[in-house]
Order: sequence, then structure tokens, then C-alpha cells
Amino acid sequence: MIVNRFKDSLSGIANNFRIIDRYIIRKFLGTFFYAILLLAIVIIIFDISEKIDDFIQKQAPLKAVIFDYYFNFLPFFINKFTALFTFISVIFFTSKMAGNTEIIAILNSGVSFKRLLRPYLFGAAFLSLFSFMLTNFVIPKTIHKMVDFESKYVKKQNQTTSLNLHMQLEPGSFVYVESFNSVSKEGYKFTLEKLEKGKGLVYKLEAEALKWDTIKRKWSVSNFYERKLLPNGSEVIQKGVTRNIILNAKPEDFNIDADNVMYMNFFELRNFIQKEKLKGSSQVNRYLVEMYQRFAFPFAGIILTLIGVALSSRKVRGGTGLHLGFGIAITFTYILFQQVTTVFARFGEVPPALAVWTPNIVFGLVALYLLWKAPK
Repeated sequence: MIVNRFKDSLSGIANNFRIIDRYIIRKFLGTFFYAILLLAIVIIIFDISEKIDDFIQKQAPLKAVIFDYYFNFLPFFINKFTALFTFISVIFFTSKMAGNTEIIAILNSGVSFKRLLRPYLFGAAFLSLFSFMLTNFVIPKTIHKMVDFESKYVKKQNQTTSLNLHMQLEPGSFVYVESFNSVSKEGYKFTLEKLEKGKGLVYKLEAEALKWDTIKRKWSVSNFYERKLLPNGSEVIQKGVTRNIILNAKPEDFNIDADNVMYMNFFELRNFIQKEKLKGSSQVNRYLVEMYQRFAFPFAGIILTLIGVALSSRKVRGGTGLHLGFGIAITFTYILFQQVTTVFARFGEVPPALAVWTPNIVFGLVALYLLWKAPK
């Protein structure tokens, strides 16, 4: 009889814990998605009012406006503000629970503060995984359609010219282009050099212009000067007006645009960075920052959740407004700190991994300290 009652009491406590978990998770995720979708709708309305003239003037189809542009805009917007709204959601509903003495009732029922964190961590982990999938696999696909729509109905296609490009196409093969136009796919002041170990320079090609034939998919040079070093030590020099050449490169390889990495999923980005390292690209650090941010940024939601619980679980004078104000100040401090460290990484003064993860490490220590103080 006593054993049965003990089992029933344990079962009742377990059920209560599960009810509390479901209650907190429902509040957490419900507040997050309601708030971020509401803001997204407001942003879309303002964006439509700003771009409506372009849509009408260029006769953008309604279906394309909705599905090609704004439907693909939502994942980008949601992911951009996931950490901020995760934190705001935690602050908002937890401070309301504290104001209604729900937190005190839960703790007085025998639930420890550490146990109370479990549903928060579950909700934060879910949103972090959600953000990770958006960043690495969903947004690289959706942003393509969004940018294509903008270039067709909103913005004019810009003519991009890259200057002073030095690249290693493969081991021992180096090229230099003074300028390359991404629209005409034509470069000027082109140089190709090949070096062999123990011999030094064995081949050099200089040309006034480099041109990509989009039909034949071949490179050609004009007004060229070619110099070959033969094994016997003699040289062969050739000049000409035009000729085709074999070059282990595509036109997009000469278009140095760091924003292009947004169109790549995680695996494509990783392979792209390996190729850029081989070329000796000056943008490698910037690409590495992008890759590390795709891990660090989703993880920030968990840290900010812990800080939010520690700050808002106590009932204070000023209530939700005070918690929200203090919480938003911490969030923007984190974002500012993150921007400062990534700038140092892009200019090569700080290793990219250290620069990207430093804000998480610092605010992770702050979260642990606040959690240690919160039960007291």
C-alpha cells in the first residue's frame, strides 16, 4: 500500500513536471514565432509601400512578388533576428510569470532552479537548430530567387569590375589581371606564369586582353607575348594578335565578391574556401568569418536564453518593462561586440575562429555568473 502510494506520488510529480515543461516551451516558442512573424508582416508592408512604384513600372507579376520575393524574404528575415527575438521572448514571458508569482510557485513545489532551466534549454536548442538549418541550407537557395527578382524588377544590374587580381590557379601556376569586368567577361593586362621546383620560371604569357567566349566556353588572349623555357636552357618567344588558351579558371573566379558566399550552403562554402586558399585569395579570412558565424550565431540563442532566464525570473519593481529594457541593452552590446571582433578578423589581425567565438565565450561566462546568482 505504501509502495503504491509512493509510486503514485512520484508519477504525479513527474506528470506535473511534464506539464510545466510543456507550458514553458509553449509560451517560449509561441511568443517567439508570434512576435517575429508580426514584425515581418510590418516590415513587408513598409517594403511594399517603398517598392510599389517599381513593381508597377516594371510590371512585376503578383505571383512573383508574393512567392519569388516576399516568400523567400521570410527565411532571411527570421534568421537575421532569431537571437534577438529568442532573448526578447524569454524576457517577456518569464518576467510575466515572475510578476504573477508563477516562478515562485514552481520553485516552492520542489522544482529546483536548475530543473526549471530544462524547458528553456530545449526551446533554445530547437530555435538554434532551426537557425542553423536556415543559415546553411535554406537561405542559400531562397536568396537566389530573391536577388534575381530584385535585379529584374527593382534594381538595375550593376557592372562589376575587379581590380589587381592575383591568383594561384593550381600549384605553380599564377595569374594576374589588372582589371576584370564581370558583365563583358573581359580582363585587361593579363599575365600567366608557371614555375617549377628547382627551375623557377619556365613559362610566361602576357596579353593586353583576356576574353571569355560564352558560346565556345574558351578563353582567348589578344596582343600577346609568350615566352617558354626549354629543358636545354634555350627560350622560345612568340608574339601574336589573338589565340585561344587553356586556363583552369572560369569567369566567376575573377569576380571577387565576398557576398557570393551567401548563395552557398555549408558544404559548398567549405569547398570554396579550400579553392580560395589554393589561389592565395586575399578574401579568405572574410570567407572563414562567414563559415564560423554560421555555427556561432545559432549558438548565441542558447547563451542569450540563459541570460534572459537569470535576469527575468526574479520579481522586481518595474516588471516586464525593466527586464525588456535591460535585456535589449545586453543584446545590442553582444551584437556590437560581435561586429567589432569580426572586423578585426577580416583585416587579418585576429584568427577568424577566435574573433567569431569570442562574444559567445564572454557572454557565456556572463550567463554562468548570472545563473549562479539567480537562485540567491
